[in-house]
Amino acid sequence: MTVEARHGQAVGRQQLSEDVAAYVRELIISGRARPGDFLRTEPIAKAVGVSNTPVREGLLILSGEGFVELVPRRGFVVSEFTKQDVRDLFWAQAVLAAELARRAAESITDADLERLREILADHQRALAAGDDEGTVRYGHEFHRCVNLAAGSRRLATMLTSIVRQLPNRFYNDIEGHTDDTMESHPKIIDALAARDAARAETLMREHIMSGADELVATLAKQGMWSDG
Repeated sequence: MTVEARHGQAVGRQQLSEDVAAYVRELIISGRARPGDFLRTEPIAKAVGVSNTPVREGLLILSGEGFVELVPRRGFVVSEFTKQDVRDLFWAQAVLAAELARRAAESITDADLERLREILADHQRALAAGDDEGTVRYGHEFHRCVNLAAGSRRLATMLTSIVRQLPNRFYNDIEGHTDDTMESHPKIIDALAARDAARAETLMREHIMSGADELVATLAKQGMWSDG
């Protein structure tokens, strides 16, 4: 087998493990898998369409993130997921994204700004059409474009590892989040276009943190916590 073939197999296997991790994260954050529940390999493998090996690897990823714990001779059990955990995810995301926005304001090109305006227009059209998938995709692409414009690859990679701990669909579940996005994204573009690093940083931090308490309330209403 060639080096390229082995690399391709490794990448494919890693993606399967990531798919498993994403699936189980959503089970946990949606409350379908509760703290103390043991996670059986077979149902997860069937739901994701993979073998048992990627399931175990995906659960090990989640163990590193604190979503599950490995109990010797018994398997993986769902860890407690608290309101503070939700707020911490938003806080960490907000700190890194705000710094990337500040750096982007200092290095962004006219082509980057034009691309951001195109994404915003696509986002608005998707929202008006009731296209939930498109709304999530363009919202993600907006932030990705800002992060790339910062020219700080390692910092952006760190942010990506945090962002994926909260599945994209939960952002759409937050009451009022879409309205905030449609108000905040144009302001962020204006700050970037003006090369106003301080304002871009502040706007990005406030935009992301605005969703923390709203998501806590949404998950509580869905029965995530017993006092919800």
